Amino acid sequence: MPLLIDCPDDAFATLLLAHGAGAPMDSDAMNSVTDALMLAGFRVARFEFGYMAARRQGARKPPPKADLLQDEYRQAVAELNCGGPLFIGGKSMGGRVASMVADGLHDAGVVAGLLCLGYPFHPPAKPEQLRTAHLEHLKTPTLICQGTRDPFGTREEVGTYALSDRIEILWLEDGDHDLKPRKKFSGFSVSDHLATLAQATRNWAERLLRP
Repeated sequence: MPLLIDCPDDAFATLLLAHGAGAPMDSDAMNSVTDALMLAGFRVARFEFGYMAARRQGARKPPPKADLLQDEYRQAVAELNCGGPLFIGGKSMGGRVASMVADGLHDAGVVAGLLCLGYPFHPPAKPEQLRTAHLEHLKTPTLICQGTRDPFGTREEVGTYALSDRIEILWLEDGDHDLKPRKKFSGFSVSDHLATLAQATRNWAERLLRP
């Protein structure tokens, strides 16, 4: 499984990220968040699920159901040569799949925490179709970075969910599913939100790694 790895000279931990359902590991959104996390001191590794890799060869495969991608995520973890602390996560669907395998890997001492970027709490315009059952009992320390107007789960909606007390949520004002705000409404730029996300992720990770 090919891995795309970006590493600053002073990396203190590795973060393995999977892409969302509709865009590859080197999409503009994934590149931007990778750059921000690198500046915060993370070695960032990215991989693609098989269906997305097949699209590069011209096959128009739809994404499988998230629970069918768990073994591929575990394979990426196994193939990653990580000599220090490891965090896993991803964008949207990638973060959802990571959340499904996190507890097994955390219990085994393989991963320190889980980072979800724009978690898909429900499909857009279908708030009754929740994807939160496993999040109610999640044991892995988790940081979810979510835009307040994300159609997959707004701040008002998520505030009503029963989620594990191991989950922390960083709300990015006026952010959409790619965490992008409307500057004239919020006063924030995409760069502002990515810098906030990166620093908050660094602070959260350091807290978890502190003896």
